[in-house]
Amino acid sequence: MMREAIPDWLLTAAKRYNLTSLENRDAYAGLMAIPMNSLSEILDWTFRSLPDEILVGLDVDTEKMDYSDGLARYIGSSDEPGLFAGQGMLVGRPHLVNRGDSYEVHHVPEEWVDGLFSEDRGPRGGRFTHWLHTHPNAPAVPSGADAEAAQFTEGVDLILGVWFSPEGAAPWFDDVEGVRRPLTELPDEEDRPVIGRAVTGHRIHGVELIAFHRRGLAINVVLTDSDGIPIE
Repeated sequence: MMREAIPDWLLTAAKRYNLTSLENRDAYAGLMAIPMNSLSEILDWTFRSLPDEILVGLDVDTEKMDYSDGLARYIGSSDEPGLFAGQGMLVGRPHLVNRGDSYEVHHVPEEWVDGLFSEDRGPRGGRFTHWLHTHPNAPAVPSGADAEAAQFTEGVDLILGVWFSPEGAAPWFDDVEGVRRPLTELPDEEDRPVIGRAVTGHRIHGVELIAFHRRGLAINVVLTDSDGIPIE
């Protein structure tokens, strides 16, 4: 991967994030690896779409079937082999599927639905292994609707929480129970560091990222280069 294409703040954040992933590896039932170029593209879509949510479809990179030796260190004692589709494979290029409010975003436009048994695949009815959606000005913690939508996911679901101002139609909401996985330092009402400004004019204050399995199990996320080598 050409690291010069990745913002310095994101590379620094990835190193801290991966250190937490390594230290807490025994708490996770599985592992998934996301290349930095894919994450950077998702973040760009996220910032350009504020204050809306976005839905992103992710498949696996079939040319990279096995984890690197470096990634194997992030597999802990609670790992369940074969837990989900795409386990042990690097995530491929992301696809921006939808944009809207928290209700609209999970309904996949017709052009992204493969049609085969789509009525049995929940509101998304789509063809991707993994799904990621954003939580504007809200923690990356699954809601009841998120957990319901995940029941039809063959891989895992990811949530990207992004904190920004001015809030507009997305007021800050952080009174939620659950384990948080900050990608940057998490802001609060009194302390709002600015890590950048979106093309929409919004100031970006923080980002968090989690992955979970439809059984409610937490999945460890490791950020890598394009060859699956962890950013350390």
